[in-house]
Amino acid sequence: MEPTRLTDITAFVLAVRTGSFTAAADLLGSTRSAVSKSVARLESRHDVRLLNRSTRTLSLTDEGSIAFERWQQILDDLEEVDATMSQRRGHPTGLLKLTAPFSFGQRYILPVLDDYLRQWPEVRAHVSFTDRFVDLIEEGFDVAVRIGEPNENSLLMGRTIAWQQFVTCAAPAYLERKGTPRTPHEIAAHDTIVFLSSDKPRPWDFQEAGAAMQVAHPGRLNLDSSEAMRAAALAGFGLVNLPTYILGEDLHQGRLVEVLQDWRPAPDAIRLVYPTRRHLSPRVRTFIDLLVESWGKHAPWEARAQTHT
Repeated sequence: MEPTRLTDITAFVLAVRTGSFTAAADLLGSTRSAVSKSVARLESRHDVRLLNRSTRTLSLTDEGSIAFERWQQILDDLEEVDATMSQRRGHPTGLLKLTAPFSFGQRYILPVLDDYLRQWPEVRAHVSFTDRFVDLIEEGFDVAVRIGEPNENSLLMGRTIAWQQFVTCAAPAYLERKGTPRTPHEIAAHDTIVFLSSDKPRPWDFQEAGAAMQVAHPGRLNLDSSEAMRAAALAGFGLVNLPTYILGEDLHQGRLVEVLQDWRPAPDAIRLVYPTRRHLSPRVRTFIDLLVESWGKHAPWEARAQTHT
């Protein structure tokens, strides 16, 4: 492939990714006119329109969508070759795209990522902490943290790195005021703080005699933020049902007290998933290795639990 054509393809892919010729030019250290000419050369070469242009937006034509998917893969493969060579020199480079659930990512992934970027100054990171489901392949992410039952396709690989354990608890002052439930069926008589998922209260899972059971009820306080739920529980509002990675330190310090421990549900796997359509890039491999090394045999919230027992 001649150098000019590769430059044109790079300009086209960046224009689509950024949504503008100007932004692509900034990334290339070029000009908007040069990027526009690159796209025009590609269109002339293939005798098709790749982009619909307006004064404010760019959109792909059907032919442009096909070209973008293939050319983006070519550029990704070229970047992988560069990254592989970097690994042989011991220096991961390039862009690491990572996504994780909001609270979990901020609490436990971000500190490791900070250490990782300090170790490898030639790596940049694009991070999305969100509770929505992210399609790694469609959205171009290198690695994701997934919690719960896998629903991935065959193009993804997974590695379990920890376990999520839901617990039911409340502040000591609340339990003194309202009493302690002895079975999940007694929850209906209590003030509860319930997570809203798509505007619907999320049921609480329990396990009785090895069999799973659910308690579904509208909470007295319904929130769409686990951190806000924690704050409400600490303030003594009522019972809350959240993972130990959020509540672990509060439980260890006695700020919250677990109830219904004999009805704890089975834990869910916390996994790292990544595409299998190409070899794991050095920057992804080194990040995974650092995460596993940093956590050791026990995840951070589990390690604290052992310290306080």
